[in-house]
Amino acid sequence: GLWEAMAGARAEVWRRSSVTNTAEPVVLDIDATLVEVHSENKEGTAPTYKRGFGFHPMLCFADATGEALAARLRPGNAGANTVADHLGVLDDAIAQLPPEIAAGHRPGDPASAVARPVVVRTDSAGCTHGFVEGCRDRNIGFAVVARSNRQVTAAISRTYSEPGTGRWAPARRQDGQPRDRAGVAELTDLVDLSDWPAGTRLIVRREPLHPGAQQTLLPSTEFRYWGHYTDQAGDPVDLDVT
Repeated sequence: GLWEAMAGARAEVWRRSSVTNTAEPVVLDIDATLVEVHSENKEGTAPTYKRGFGFHPMLCFADATGEALAARLRPGNAGANTVADHLGVLDDAIAQLPPEIAAGHRPGDPASAVARPVVVRTDSAGCTHGFVEGCRDRNIGFAVVARSNRQVTAAISRTYSEPGTGRWAPARRQDGQPRDRAGVAELTDLVDLSDWPAGTRLIVRREPLHPGAQQTLLPSTEFRYWGHYTDQAGDPVDLDVT
């Protein structure tokens, strides 16, 4: 009954807090992490992909408060992009939200039951059709980091061959200040998103390639490219910031 007790207390606190008692979407963050252990006798442990040994738990946090809403203990060899684990942790997190926020966000709920929008963010481990379709089935918005593939690489390349292109807009930091030499572009019209939920968009940011940075999405000696798929409305620059 511990989780139920915490959910009850959280509901009361959230109703009184100016941070959570608003009409803004509730943003949830899902990520997995490695936990090393020093004994091979621990129950549920296994070797990790980084050649360590231990656990690979998956957690969900509330962005507004930093609270850990849900956690799933997994062995070290558990997959990072397992759809069932992502959706399981998401459902556990929804169960921890106040009833008026959780309404309409359980599997199969009608969209008409939603009283408060919820959006979930993940790294590229959540970039699976099974997960985003599961979010849509729960009337939950998504923003998942894009993985590198030929289609995305080709789309980025095309932005530099478009005549009179003005696709790249100046990027901003979360504090509203401009990112030095960074830009944001929406590439939705340059990729095939027919297999994604209706309304899915592809937003890409480019930043100067600093020493040691991974060259993602497009090989380049000048920029590092990072992108995400989302079904949220709004200006691409604003979506990149959030």
